[in-house]
Amino acid sequence: MNLFRMDDLSNDEIDEILRVAAQYKRGERKRSFEEKTGALLFYEPSTRTKMSFDMACHKLNIPILSFSEATSSAVKGESLYDTVKTMEAIGADFVVIRHPDDEYFTQLDGVNIPIINGGDGTGEHPTQCLLDLMTIKEQFNQFDGLTVTICGDVRHSRVARSNAYALKRLGANVRLSAPEDWRDHTLPFPYLSIDDAVKDSDVLMLLRVQTERHDRAVVLNDYLATYGLTVERAEQMRQKSMILHPAPVNRGVEIDSKLVESDKSFIFTQMENGVYIRQAVIELLLTQGGIHNETIN
Repeated sequence: MNLFRMDDLSNDEIDEILRVAAQYKRGERKRSFEEKTGALLFYEPSTRTKMSFDMACHKLNIPILSFSEATSSAVKGESLYDTVKTMEAIGADFVVIRHPDDEYFTQLDGVNIPIINGGDGTGEHPTQCLLDLMTIKEQFNQFDGLTVTICGDVRHSRVARSNAYALKRLGANVRLSAPEDWRDHTLPFPYLSIDDAVKDSDVLMLLRVQTERHDRAVVLNDYLATYGLTVERAEQMRQKSMILHPAPVNRGVEIDSKLVESDKSFIFTQMENGVYIRQAVIELLLTQGGIHNETIN
């Protein structure tokens, strides 16, 4: 009854979530859960993930319990477990959590309402992965045989991990591109330079440099020229290739500002699709007793 990692989903379940999300996007699906209540517990800053969960709940007529770590009992030492159990006790029907600890959800055995992982440390970010998959499928109508290169701060990225494994499982050819110090060699994918990646990638997925997760100061003065997507590099991309970025975008660092809203960029489409994906995930958790169900209508 939870969504912690992409491995919690079978390929059929991923397809089902994408199908339901597409129905929401086309206006073919209307659901209302005004009798349900959600809680969004964000222990890290967030704009897109938090606000799109807010909007998804609004569209589903689900009231949200407000939460701010700074004004909660977390500052008094309350554990994550006790906070989530409090949400459950006062009537929340599900909870979305973003937390700086990897696999924070291992602390939550005993919670009896669905938990959606909104990002755990450098672990995973399943709903971001799902919205990325939706955006890619809209462009190519498939994953099998696509060449996807994930570029940037791979070592500190939960987005990279979720996407790399899910895309490989769906048949894509996944590669990575990163400065040597930012490579994660636990990921079983080849590395190549950004200059090579732009030439044959169907999908170029850029990552934010997560300076807050580095153990020393990061100098970014020459990052764009050395490792980022410049206008000159973008000109080498395939005609139908696409640029993705989970955002927030550091314009002029990971990507030239001129490319953020270019014809190849689907960055704002990703943000739009995030609402529909999160509607679909919430609906399926509330109506099917959990994600794992092969008879979703």
